[in-house]
Amino acid sequence: MRDLLGAVAMILTTSLSALPAAGQQTNPQQERMKVCNKQAGDQKLTGDARKTFMSECLSGKTTSNATATVQNLTGDARKSFMSSCLKGS
Repeated sequence: MRDLLGAVAMILTTSLSALPAAGQQTNPQQERMKVCNKQAGDQKLTGDARKTFMSECLSGKTTSNATATVQNLTGDARKSFMSSCLKGS
């Protein structure tokens, strides 16, 4: 029993340490995932339509301008986002 509790504690500690710290910034791919997921939810997409949309959105094939608008990007931040989005990076 003690070994089992120790193993569970180690798994929880390892899992929790992998989570981002509060206030930690996300990388561009994580931001894109959040935006694409929100857009798919707003459009109430499900099944194959959602899969297709997410694939296109994550690869940058969807309207980058709409994504920048959802993120409320302006000025240099918007310009930088649009550049990286259109390059697919």
